[in-house]
Amino acid sequence: MANKDSAFGCKPVRMMGGAPYSGGQSRYRIASGATTPIFQGDLVTQLTAGVIGRHAATGSVPIVGVFNGVQYTDPTTGDTVFKNHYPGSIAASDIVASVIDDPNVVFEVQADAAMPVADLFGNFDIVDGSPVGDTSSGISNMELDVTTGATTATLPLKALDISQDPDNDDVSSANTNVLCVIQNHIMGQKGAGLA
Repeated sequence: MANKDSAFGCKPVRMMGGAPYSGGQSRYRIASGATTPIFQGDLVTQLTAGVIGRHAATGSVPIVGVFNGVQYTDPTTGDTVFKNHYPGSIAASDIVASVIDDPNVVFEVQADAAMPVADLFGNFDIVDGSPVGDTSSGISNMELDVTTGATTATLPLKALDISQDPDNDDVSSANTNVLCVIQNHIMGQKGAGLA
């Protein structure tokens, strides 16, 4: 049966070793006026001046984690805003992101093509959706880019297994869901991938 085509970025599913994901996340800052939107499920990277930003395809800066929401003071109303995506261009000094930053979290991500079992343990880049996210749901449209599988340590994701989701576990059709860890994490790179 063909896989369902529905990108969602990176979704935490468990920890390495099989323990359940407990919902842990940490606070990181986004610069006032940062123009690039960030959606729930997007990879985020370290930037200068102590802030984070959205990781784009082909980037090689280490990954902090996966974006899971934001809060800030609305510059017009003065109200505190909570969203699962950062819309971009918000002029506020208190923009704080929630980021799933544990390097041992296993994420589920949709691939942009059929993901063969033979490609597991390879390192992969992402492909940005167009648009990069859904502004109504706040969910990322990022996917794993199957064609980028390599041994390169600076690639952001390492594939571990095929998802057991019956709607997206077909390795012979596009949009296979894959279980991954962050390969190029700020807390250290994992091993070289298999080609």
